Amino acid sequence: MDAAAELPGAGVRQDGDALVVALFQVEGARLVQLARWFVDDRTAAEDLVQEAFLRLARNQHRINDLDRAAAYLRSIVVNLARDHNRRGLVSLRHRPPAEVDDRSAEDHAAADESRREVIEALRGLPRRQRDCVVLRYFVELPVAAIGETLGLSPNSVKTHLRRGLRALKVELEEPL
Repeated sequence: MDAAAELPGAGVRQDGDALVVALFQVEGARLVQLARWFVDDRTAAEDLVQEAFLRLARNQHRINDLDRAAAYLRSIVVNLARDHNRRGLVSLRHRPPAEVDDRSAEDHAAADESRREVIEALRGLPRRQRDCVVLRYFVELPVAAIGETLGLSPNSVKTHLRRGLRALKVELEEPL
């Protein structure tokens, strides 16, 4: 879902503060979820998203096309998360929030192990493949939005997705 499509008067230049507020309301929670795929804890993810909105507010005058504002914001979050991890402050592990259910401890342990295996396999992918796979299958962005976020053509995104999925399949399949 594109935030600009939900902004009142999309396509028309708005007051910068109104743009930032509208994007926060529409995209804030999804951006924290995106950041969580790259950083260890929710607090770090929220800090990265907050920094992304501060940078957007400082540079909102550069946004000429409101339809691209959400993609610009996502790219800021991805880049901040990369920088955060590059500095060694946190690992790429993902711990989703606890959910209330009736699963047994054994079920939880099996699910946690599967999640760790997927995260480890994602870590092993080249950066572009990992970014494309996370944005497509965990954040559920369409190919065009991924391309806008990462500055890639749709065909390049599709290539990275295909290669990333092939590598994950090889890594995660159990030998016969």
